[in-house]
Amino acid sequence: MRILGINALFHDPAAALVIDGRTVAAAEEERFSRRKHGKRPLPFSAWELPEQAAAWCLKRAGLRPQGLDAVAYSFDPALARPADAMGLDDPWDHLRLTYAREAPNFLRTALPGLDPETVRFVPHHMAHAASGAYAAPDADNCSVLVLDGRGERASHLAARRVGGRLQPLRAQDLPHSLGLVYEELTEHLGFLRSSDEFKVMALASHGTPRMLPELRRHVYPTGDGGFHAAGVPWAELCAPRGPDEPWTQDHADVAASAQAVLEETLLDLVRWLHGRTHDAVLTLAGGVALNCVANSRIAREGPFSRVWVQPAAGDAGTALGGALLLSAGAGDAPEPMSGADLGRDWSDAELGAWLKTAAVPCEKPEDIAVTVARALADNGIVAWFQGRSEYGPRALGHRSLLAHPGHAGNLERLNDVKGREQFRPVAPMVLAERAAEIFDGPLPSPYMLFVHDVAPAWRDRVPAVVHVDGTARIQTVDPAREPLLARMLVEFERLTGLPVVVNTSLNTAGRPMVDDPRDALECFGSSPVDLLAVGPYAVRRGALFRTGDGGEEVAR
Repeated sequence: MRILGINALFHDPAAALVIDGRTVAAAEEERFSRRKHGKRPLPFSAWELPEQAAAWCLKRAGLRPQGLDAVAYSFDPALARPADAMGLDDPWDHLRLTYAREAPNFLRTALPGLDPETVRFVPHHMAHAASGAYAAPDADNCSVLVLDGRGERASHLAARRVGGRLQPLRAQDLPHSLGLVYEELTEHLGFLRSSDEFKVMALASHGTPRMLPELRRHVYPTGDGGFHAAGVPWAELCAPRGPDEPWTQDHADVAASAQAVLEETLLDLVRWLHGRTHDAVLTLAGGVALNCVANSRIAREGPFSRVWVQPAAGDAGTALGGALLLSAGAGDAPEPMSGADLGRDWSDAELGAWLKTAAVPCEKPEDIAVTVARALADNGIVAWFQGRSEYGPRALGHRSLLAHPGHAGNLERLNDVKGREQFRPVAPMVLAERAAEIFDGPLPSPYMLFVHDVAPAWRDRVPAVVHVDGTARIQTVDPAREPLLARMLVEFERLTGLPVVVNTSLNTAGRPMVDDPRDALECFGSSPVDLLAVGPYAVRRGALFRTGDGGEEVAR
């Protein structure tokens, strides 16, 4: 079966292609359109489709729209209720539902030749659940927990996978939503709602949960696999913050309190689910599953032996989940994800042609990994553009900014390069075989979805990656999957004695992650980055901006 998955209705529009149970391609529309999150999650934008992402997925597989057996659209309007009947203040939600019902015809326009009869509406949270349960490795029998802002009429799903079948167990009806509560706080703290929730998580580390007793009156588990989460009087807890105002200790403390009550509630849901399934493996999906602090507490204190989180846990992942769900329903055996590198890539010759067209002076060293390691050892900042781009919000060594972890000032330096708040941490990447001696937490951790305690002996050695609470959100690198990254890490350790490199996303504040070579060159040219490693080529800042003939070759 050849199945295209589409996420479009709320935010992070994306497309994914599954053929005979195998994920062939997956990409978010923002990487093509260069609009962060693709669009804002408003009813007026619900008609917008991931047209470029979908067209690219088909092109990758050499398919035309008429060659598809099915299209999975990750929202089922037949399950929805009017917003006011669900206790939501969203007077234009009916417009969103109208657009959802017309999705088959919209898709026919966006993908000429597509038969609208092939479009199937997939329940939103079942698509989330499938993106976890079917994509996780070694998880033929597993539990799955989904939490986000909202779907058709719920904000949560507990389910179980047994072989090829996905069985719902419990859902929490709206208006109760852990995701919406966290979104409300994001807005109250002056950040962009449905976008900047990760900033609240980072700010929480600077506070103490002294407001937790008050929050427990509004957010709490109900003991039956559900929860109450609504009506938090944020203005009574602390004054709102304007987007350009400095944060105060009250702001940090309310963030810490919200983080704590979220974790408490999640642990109760996880324990309830395990009590019903007794599975060893838990998979997580939905936007709340991007909260790596909560994920780590679930892994540490929860009853499951292993926790796996979908790297595209937000709504983008429902494109993949919807396609996997239809594929499994048709009898195909879903194959686990081999990695998050499911997006676009270019051959060395194509990259050389890009650089030649741009008249960019460059080198083609014997081993780009060694060249990058040397630049990092000299305390340079490197833009790393290699292989297929990542699916999901994390830079995992394909579209990354790299730096030396041994200089504490590199945290501020990178935040300045990216134009973002100084309270936000950067992450370390480390060879999987070396991780346990430096970081304490769930291992391996290839997708940066858990936080780890940094061993005391290492905190002064890699200060740039140690958050204020002594933790780090690590990425472990498997040499078998990422040989180029592994060679760079090995050479960097040979030069510095440190087996860790700083890794953050290759973008600047408010912009999507770099995806194609033009994006990489624009980002490199507009920010103080010392070296761009694009495929086998190295572009040095000094050479790029040198007046006259610098003696460098132009790629050819």
